[in-house]
Amino acid sequence: MNTLEYLLSIDINYIAFGLIALFFTLEQLLNTQFHFSKRGQHFLQSFLFQILFLLGNLIWASVTVFCIDWLNQEEIGLFYLIDLPLWTKLILGIMVLDLSTYWFHRFSHIAPVLWRFHRVHHSDTTMDSSTYFRAHPIETLFWFGSAPIVAAGIFGLDLVVIGFYFLVLTPFLVLEHSNLRFPAWLDRTVGLVITTPNLHKLHHDQDQQHTDSNFADIFILWDRIFGTFKYKPADQIKLGLKEFDEDQKQTFWYLIKSPFLRIERKN
Repeated sequence: MNTLEYLLSIDINYIAFGLIALFFTLEQLLNTQFHFSKRGQHFLQSFLFQILFLLGNLIWASVTVFCIDWLNQEEIGLFYLIDLPLWTKLILGIMVLDLSTYWFHRFSHIAPVLWRFHRVHHSDTTMDSSTYFRAHPIETLFWFGSAPIVAAGIFGLDLVVIGFYFLVLTPFLVLEHSNLRFPAWLDRTVGLVITTPNLHKLHHDQDQQHTDSNFADIFILWDRIFGTFKYKPADQIKLGLKEFDEDQKQTFWYLIKSPFLRIERKN
């Protein structure tokens, strides 16, 4: 088994759980960027979302594999028009998948129906690494879960490329939500192309002009190109959504039903 096959054989959930265990522990030991209490309770409320996602994904993963296999068999997509080396295809695949997710993410903020589900992730006023789990399963499975299928149809991506993308993406998602301090020089250098934790935290700021910015998961370059990049120092960020800034609105059950409730947005 070569290196790529070995990496793709690892369950992404094991990687995510391992990273969260690491960063959640560091958040308890180090001088964190934001000071919060009741971390155990917060972790539990977030983890309940992951249980629902895993149950739903038992079905949705099969749908995804079926759709992408069919697209590949029919040789649908741009990559079938040119002969690319494997590693070139993997790198380009990560970029176009991240671009696809950028637009799916951006539409989640524009379309009112989509925002009702996406605001569950943004509702967290005490964000830490366990916020990685905190997303409504309907959105995660059926909306964002459609992005790889759409990208596969446009660009001709196969399951190897998509599996490699999630392998690269998962550490970004955990790190970007972690409650740790990161130096500003990282944003001025690496942050010219790559999404740093501070740049993603700004996306979770209560100020709507910042909430509606920095959509990219891996390449902040997309936000710079399409005019959605914003910046302010990390110590000026106030996390969450004002309309969810109550303890009872931070519970798993309230958040699960919240897309079906009329909740006025407070700016």
